[in-house]
Amino acid sequence: MSKSLTAPPPSRLNLLWRKWRFHINVLLLLIPLGFMPKYFADVALFRGDSGLGEREIGEIQVGPWSLRLAELRNEAPRSDGPAGYLKGFNAALCQACIEPVKATYLRIGKPRSLRAAGVIFFGTPYRMGTQLPIPEKTKPDAELWITMEGWDGSMHQASIPLSQASPATVAWLNTQGAKP
Repeated sequence: MSKSLTAPPPSRLNLLWRKWRFHINVLLLLIPLGFMPKYFADVALFRGDSGLGEREIGEIQVGPWSLRLAELRNEAPRSDGPAGYLKGFNAALCQACIEPVKATYLRIGKPRSLRAAGVIFFGTPYRMGTQLPIPEKTKPDAELWITMEGWDGSMHQASIPLSQASPATVAWLNTQGAKP
């Protein structure tokens, strides 16, 4: 007697897979395409093709020099673990300022001295960046101070209201103040 070898009937899951596998694979290819516009916008932002940042603050006069300042992202500060909350800013020196300016610093509140000038901008003079620490207890009416140091030892400072530099940060500070 010979036994006939027949395969068991396919399971429901197997039938479902056979019927829909093409559609699921196409969906897996299309999902990343949904994220492409944000990716290309970020690439243009970091390359400088779309300006200094998402929100340009404008030209700020610091003594005899000037710089253009911009918020990297128009959003609340991000928590960076033990470093606290950080906010990204970009700057570009004026053409005449490139040679005489040695360093540019950014800080919330007036610096007491050059040793406490704040965070330093890094990068080329045409596109410098920094991550500014934002203390949670900062008052919404605080000022952002820019300190520029020259190669000749001169130091010049200017300030702008935080509300003008970053309205999203001020809104975030107001919600932080509402916490018990």
